[in-house]
Order: sequence, then structure tokens, then C-alpha cells
Amino acid sequence: MRMLKPALRATVAAIAVALLAAPAMADVPRAADGKPDLTGIWTNASLTPLSRAQGQKALVVSEAEATKIAAGTGLAGISADDPDFNDSGYSDPNKGAPAKGGDDFGLKGYDKFWTQPGENLAFVKGEWRTSNIVEPASGQLPYKDPASQMKRQIEGFQRYMTGNAPYEGPEEPTLSERCLIGFGQTGGPGMLSVLYNNNYQFVQTPDHMLILVEMAHDARIVPIFASADEARRNHRPAVIKPWLGDTVGWWEGDTFVMETININPLQAGEQSFPVSAKGVVTERLTRTGEKDVFYEFSVNDPETYTQPWRAEMAFYPSTGWYEYACHEGNHGMVGILAGAREKERQATGAAKPTR
Repeated sequence: MRMLKPALRATVAAIAVALLAAPAMADVPRAADGKPDLTGIWTNASLTPLSRAQGQKALVVSEAEATKIAAGTGLAGISADDPDFNDSGYSDPNKGAPAKGGDDFGLKGYDKFWTQPGENLAFVKGEWRTSNIVEPASGQLPYKDPASQMKRQIEGFQRYMTGNAPYEGPEEPTLSERCLIGFGQTGGPGMLSVLYNNNYQFVQTPDHMLILVEMAHDARIVPIFASADEARRNHRPAVIKPWLGDTVGWWEGDTFVMETININPLQAGEQSFPVSAKGVVTERLTRTGEKDVFYEFSVNDPETYTQPWRAEMAFYPSTGWYEYACHEGNHGMVGILAGAREKERQATGAAKPTR
């Protein structure tokens, strides 16, 4: 038998490796038009953060290390060994409410029983991941002005955690408090897992993709075009800046691609990562098996970041889908505004109004 030439051997080896690494697309469910079928109810819940934690160098860790990291992961700034977030899931009913204005007031209004961020690190491409961000290799957001972005995050977090804010009117609370969109980038573009309600319903047709986000029933209705060029020609006028941005889609082989521009600037200021008016977010969904959808997104925003960056996650079948009745029985807005007016009255010594 004749031996293959070195160059040809290398080519054959590369093809073999690629075939082994590629998902078995022939095995995935397909729609009537032959495209991989993304329809279903999925979840991306995990304890893996967008940016890698300080002191964690590696993107990929062993299963044992992943279990150790998950066990030590706190929630929204509350440490994993805090008694109000222990394994029982319940805080001491006799302890009373957290101190008004304290740094943990906003989160400790409920205990671990009410949260469901996931139990494990993200499992992506057969690997346990310590960050969603894969590029840059540092796992960090490549901000052009890290100091100002850190200040923005701290101010927003402190407002939520302490409840200390002027609340001059009904538009003062955050978008998620007002039930306009979910918090923490759950609806995208760049769909991230958060403290709870990490479920999504995908409904695929030949000309549209619907992504219904459980919190707060945000619906992304993405028109599908024959090519990237045609899709981009059909973006809405720049003056239109909807919640979750202006998204168009197309297929690249067996991968569904979504491109989002013109994200509402109010949303961009409150999410897990900011995107300027000129930013473009590109998302890719690839069904890689009966129980797996590989999800990646990239952000190209020269005004905010020193380079384009990319994140990877996975969606898995969800065990349930829940109604997120955000404003049902919600007396918070009245109480917040009434409390703010009372503080003003006390500060000025004005008489309490009578009805």
C-alpha cells in the first residue's frame, strides 16, 4: 500500500479531527424545511458568570474543580456560607427584616428558597467553564474605560441593594422593577442566566424565530431572511430603538444567526454589559443534539470596548415553564413613592398631608 505524502497526510488528519469535533448534525431534529429545529423549552441556568472570577486563571476546569467552585459560589454579592443562603434554603423566621439601608437589604428581602440560578458551572462543548467570555482569553470584558464602568456597576448595585434613591417619580425605579424587561441581560441580546426564571421558549417557522423569555415575558420575534446581506438591508430605521434591540436573522448552514443593532439606550445602561448606540451584537444558535443547543454571541462596540469579544454557553431542555406575573399583587411602586415623599416631608418639617 502506498504511503500518503506528508502534506496529504496532514490534510486527511485535519479533516478527521474536524469531523470528530463537529456536532453530529444528521442526528438533530429537523423542521419541515430541513433546517435544524430549535423549537422547544430550554434553559441556560448555570453558576458560571459572564466574566471570570478574580484568581481563576483557566477557562476550563475538571469536574471535581467545577463542583468545588459551584459549592463556593455566592449569590449577587452574598457569600455562599451566609446563614440566610444555606442549604436549607430558608432564613431564620424569627430574625426579622434586614437593616433598612444596609448593603444587603435589597437581596435579603428573600432567601435562597426564592432563587434558582442553577446548581453547576456551565457545561459547554463537553467542558466545565469558569466564564461565559472566551475571547479575550482573560475572560474579562475589555472596557476602554474600566474605572467609569466599575463606577456604573457599583452605583447600580448599591441602589438595588440598599434601596437608597430619590424615587422622584414612577420612572425612577429600574426597568426590571417596572417590569418592562427582565434584569441582568436575561432577554439579550446576549442572553445570560440570572438568579431565577432562566427558561426560554423557541418557536421556529420558515420565516420567523420567536424567543419568549420567561422573565418578564420578553418576546423576541426575529424575521428570517435568505442571507446576511438581505437581513441587514431590512433592519428598521435607526430612529427606532426597541427593547432588546432591532434583531434580524438568517441561516448559515445549520447555524441560526441573529444580528442586533439600535438597542434602546435605557436598556443598555442597566444590563450586565453596556452596548453603545453603534454597538452590534451577533448571536449564533446551533443545535448539536437531542438535548443541547450551542449558543455563542459576540459584541463589536468600539466606543465601549478595546476589541470585539465573544461568549459561549449552552441551552438544555427545561423541566418547566412558569408564568412570570411581574406586577401581580405588586404594591411596591405606591409604597416606594409614598415613602420617598414622607422622607422629603420629614426633612423639610412640612405638615403631613390629610386626605
